[in-house]
Amino acid sequence: MKTVVITGNARGFGYAMTELFRKRDFNIVLCDVNSDALKEAKEKLERIDSKGKILSFKTDITNEKDIDNLIKGTLKEVETIDIWINNAGVNQTSCPIWEVGTKVIDRLIDIDLKGTILCSKMIMPVMIKQHSGQIYNVEGHGSNDATIMGLSIYGTSKRAVTYFTKALAYEANELNTGVLIGKITPGIMITNFISTSLGDGEKIELDEKTKKIYNILGDYPETIANFMVDKIINNTKNNVKFAWLTNRRAAFRFMTSPFNKRDFFSNK
Repeated sequence: MKTVVITGNARGFGYAMTELFRKRDFNIVLCDVNSDALKEAKEKLERIDSKGKILSFKTDITNEKDIDNLIKGTLKEVETIDIWINNAGVNQTSCPIWEVGTKVIDRLIDIDLKGTILCSKMIMPVMIKQHSGQIYNVEGHGSNDATIMGLSIYGTSKRAVTYFTKALAYEANELNTGVLIGKITPGIMITNFISTSLGDGEKIELDEKTKKIYNILGDYPETIANFMVDKIINNTKNNVKFAWLTNRRAAFRFMTSPFNKRDFFSNK
């Protein structure tokens, strides 16, 4: 039975993917910094009929000791770690770069970039020893090199994640590790992530223009997870990119938006 680890999977997109892996009889590893959210996620997963185990670890992905405990604790209960998805991340309050505080910069880079690098660095030797495994990094605003007003640090971190993933895929292939590396590009998801900053609950007010774009291009995480999980399970290639919001899908959404009114914010 295969095992999947998804960082930051107690809520949102991470949880949506986790639930689907659970339904497909994977061993599930919950990994989040929020203890209450972990408990709630575990209780929900236990109500789903599955042959797989559920493991849970409170983990700060910027802390190497926490990541080490996560990996070692998992391998005490299962034989292999087959899929690792670096999903954990935080958002940024929209403002020009000269108004961003140093603490905000440090936390964004630590979680969104350094956390992804550390987790990948520490799980790679395990998967190399197995000569099998898959690692996926979740992209975001900035990954496609587009510039977005007010998201300079977040976009920079995600652009760096894209380069890091490409480099990791190259090295994994050149050294014949047997490990597959890929990128997950979910597009615009309607979760608490888009309206909170740095994972601390601070509200981000979205302007009407942004809401309009999100209503046209956005989707709930469950919709996107359905697409991604099957792609991941069936993947046999290195350096892949699984994208939900493709240029074709975005163009179709804009063309049909006058006839297909969507409103994710009316009750928010």
